[in-house]
Amino acid sequence: MPGLKYDSEKPRWDLLPLDIIEQIVKVLTIGAQKYDDDNWRKVENGKKRYYAALMRHIKDWQSGEILDPETGLPHLAHAGCCLIFIMGLERDEKQTIRP
Repeated sequence: MPGLKYDSEKPRWDLLPLDIIEQIVKVLTIGAQKYDDDNWRKVENGKKRYYAALMRHIKDWQSGEILDPETGLPHLAHAGCCLIFIMGLERDEKQTIRP
């Protein structure tokens, strides 16, 4: 009889493409060196500004520019980073607003 493991409802972390996530982590590392760790949480009008940055990186990628000239990393990694920041700011807002 085969062993049992009840994990069908658990998140499938094995599906996460770590090589792609590593590109986003490299963007985060450069940002932390340039500004400070977790500086993105302190940016005034952060969601609006990171959305604008997200769209700039998408536009540059759509125009055929694969790598960001400042960092040498993919525009899509920068866009992914911006999206993570927006999601984090949304989460933080929900945690501070209590009924």
